[in-house]
Amino acid sequence: MEGTILVADDDRTIRTVLAQALTRAGCRVRATGTATTLWRWIEEGEGDVVVTDVMMPDGDALDLLPAIRKRRPELPVIVMSAQNTVMTAIRAAEVGAYEYLPKPFDLKEVLGQVSKALNQKTRRTPAVEEEAPGREDNLPLIGRSPAMQEVYRILARLMNTDLGVMITGESGTGKELVARALHNYGLRKKGPFVAINMAAIPRDLIESELFGHEKGAFTGADRAIAGKFEQAKGGTLFLDEVGDMPLDAQTRLLRVLQEGEFTRVGGREVQSADARIIAATHQDLRNLINEGRFREDLFYRLNVVPIRLPPLRERLEDVADLARAFLRRAEIEGLPRKTISREALDILKKQGWSGNVRELENLIRRLCVLCPDEVISGQVVAQEISARPSSALAPQVAQPQRLAHAIEAHLRRYFDLHGDGLPPDGLYDRILKEMELPLISLSLSATRGNQVRTAELLGINRNTLRKKIKDLDIRVTRGKRMM
Repeated sequence: MEGTILVADDDRTIRTVLAQALTRAGCRVRATGTATTLWRWIEEGEGDVVVTDVMMPDGDALDLLPAIRKRRPELPVIVMSAQNTVMTAIRAAEVGAYEYLPKPFDLKEVLGQVSKALNQKTRRTPAVEEEAPGREDNLPLIGRSPAMQEVYRILARLMNTDLGVMITGESGTGKELVARALHNYGLRKKGPFVAINMAAIPRDLIESELFGHEKGAFTGADRAIAGKFEQAKGGTLFLDEVGDMPLDAQTRLLRVLQEGEFTRVGGREVQSADARIIAATHQDLRNLINEGRFREDLFYRLNVVPIRLPPLRERLEDVADLARAFLRRAEIEGLPRKTISREALDILKKQGWSGNVRELENLIRRLCVLCPDEVISGQVVAQEISARPSSALAPQVAQPQRLAHAIEAHLRRYFDLHGDGLPPDGLYDRILKEMELPLISLSLSATRGNQVRTAELLGINRNTLRKKIKDLDIRVTRGKRMM
């Protein structure tokens, strides 16, 4: 790497570590602990890339960034923050930051982003916002865990785009919250946000719900009704549980997405489909494709940018923040004001939470009503958890089962789904992929994302492992073990 890097951080140790690493990489480095000095260097034309912390002793780097972009629009600014909230990532994207990195950062990732910024020939133009959102109040998403930081970074990159998004995650993880955040802080925030749950609509009414119908189009259609696509014009259409769509509705949706226009059921007038599409599902759509229950071409239309929401058991360090936030919300809604003890939080962090964030929120609300004391104690939490048939209880350990038996049972169900017919051709490769995906994912998790160690563990070549990670679309995150 060649170029001058301006490093700004009030932590001397961080400045030193970054400066030494960048110098070894071939860069010239100027480091400071104040925003004032950083701005002076920028005004003087110094620097090819800026790496700065958000919170400086004499100001907020994100407040300074619009002035930097106006003065030197070609200068990439990489921001770092220990606040690690979704609003920090969103603010960074809104004011035109080149990249946002949460602290503690991976030094190799910082060097990689600096190298990328130095080699970038075209610079992004920041979106001009009429009104900045609130800083840390009423966060749409809560959590500072590494798993959520990855979600925030993807969200930040999507805010100034109109790309389609596919959100996957277990029930209760907050898929609609992510969709609303993408809308509320995105290009279409002034338009409507329209949500439709595909699993809750009778099969024969899905097309009418999506595209509307004219009077007399079918029995019971006594008046013309606008569908969700019309209602979402200029805004966002959120297709929840899209995996539950019947195939005929999938075909109609695909045609609309391809052509950008539609007609009401029973109508002739062509209307434009002017809505950003965000889809969500708790199912594995690739498995549904293999089983012939979801169109592969529709999957690729919807899955432009995938976002995976981690289950709560993969981010138990967020339980305390979530619990306190739910207590504040409950108080705003008129429930008694409560605080929660450290002992109680420790108990909550040890639960399985198969119902995810929604289950935790329901428990907190119940505790607000049932707990007579102002402070929710560990004893009260333990009693409430043990007294209810809750999925928060630690799951019972199943009896050991040989892998071959589990695979055989799965294949029997798979063949049974097709009755007297046969599954689509290519069954051998599909089954091998189904086995490889959890095997490689769990091995990477066990080695905390270390690909060299994972290749040794699996007994395969590292290049082979890299190819399989790419082919199977496995996200690799170094750090905490998620097992």
